Amino acid sequence: MKKMLGITVAAALLMAGCNQGEKQEAGSGQTSASVASDSLQDEKARLSYAIGMDIGQSLQNLGVELDEAALTEGISDRLNGRKLKLSDEEAVKVQQAFFTKRAEKQAAERKQLAEKNKAEGEKFLAENAKREGVHVTESGLQYEVLKQGDGDRPKATDRVKVHYRGTLIDGTEFDSSYKRGEPAVLPLNGVIKGWTEGVQLMNVGSKYRFYLPPALAYGERGAGQRIGPNATLIFEVELLGIEKGDQQGG
Repeated sequence: MKKMLGITVAAALLMAGCNQGEKQEAGSGQTSASVASDSLQDEKARLSYAIGMDIGQSLQNLGVELDEAALTEGISDRLNGRKLKLSDEEAVKVQQAFFTKRAEKQAAERKQLAEKNKAEGEKFLAENAKREGVHVTESGLQYEVLKQGDGDRPKATDRVKVHYRGTLIDGTEFDSSYKRGEPAVLPLNGVIKGWTEGVQLMNVGSKYRFYLPPALAYGERGAGQRIGPNATLIFEVELLGIEKGDQQGG
């Protein structure tokens, strides 16, 4: 319902701006482009134009293909009190049908992507497990030792200080503490399963590379825009230090 209201309000504001521009153009004989430029000299016009920019961006982000003539006609009929071609109930049903259809399409596309990611990840992990130096745990976590330290090992109740870099299996980087210029301090019982298990294998001073199947990462839900559903992830993790759980009141 929020999306439908957003489209209605945005379109109404957009049309109001168009109507004003058309009236100015008709009275002055100037082109709409020159009128728009000249009209930005006062605060009201600049504010109106700024809002129009936001509205245009919002409509663009929605990705809705609109019939401009029908759009302007609907707004004009409503603003001028003319007889409407759709009742309010019919208008709501039209918009609901659109968003339902789009949601179903997006769900189908996401399911297809999840299946693709799962198949590609399983193939990658099967081949990766054959490489020399790659260890596989009972959970399916794969890891290799890049550098072995000689410090303590953390427990799941500890917080750890780490530098890390995360990528997809195609090499796309989605996160890096190195690029941020400072290590991260994380609770081992508050991160994804692959991290909770894997980092406990490390001694302070070590650097490991972890290969996480979806079940040990973000699963079917994925994470943000960069980590899709059922994505297999690769992390290079450098364990710099441990903050014991009892020091944190845990």
